[in-house]
Amino acid sequence: MPYSAQQMFDLVADIEKYPDFIPWCQALRVRTDKRVEGVGEVTADMVVRYKLFLEQFRSLVFVDPRNYLISADYLQGPIKKLHNRWKFQDLPDGGSQIDFYIDFEFRNRLLQRIAEEVFDRAFAKMSDAFINRAHAIYPAPDQ
Repeated sequence: MPYSAQQMFDLVADIEKYPDFIPWCQALRVRTDKRVEGVGEVTADMVVRYKLFLEQFRSLVFVDPRNYLISADYLQGPIKKLHNRWKFQDLPDGGSQIDFYIDFEFRNRLLQRIAEEVFDRAFAKMSDAFINRAHAIYPAPDQ
């Protein structure tokens, strides 16, 4: 990314804004926020709509701005398991690299099969949403 690790970390950590730019995210509500000086846990409910599916997920999000690390673990909803992790790193010539990891499994085998079939397209759409958000809220890197 042409933006700093700090900028990209801040964008991803601002989960309350997800309904503004993430496809399928209808609503998000922070239930608990146990961050101290930016570090700590947030419990949040996200309502997701995709075609005929409308589901609510509860996740525990750990935010560590000193190490540019965000991880989320699934707590409640239609999924059997969901874990993701974001790690942001500044690059020597400017900009940043983002490492993203996700592991998920649906309880429903049909949903699991559908998710596996559309995962690459869905991931690309989600990635584009974060990239477009960065372009919208941060000045062009050459300015």
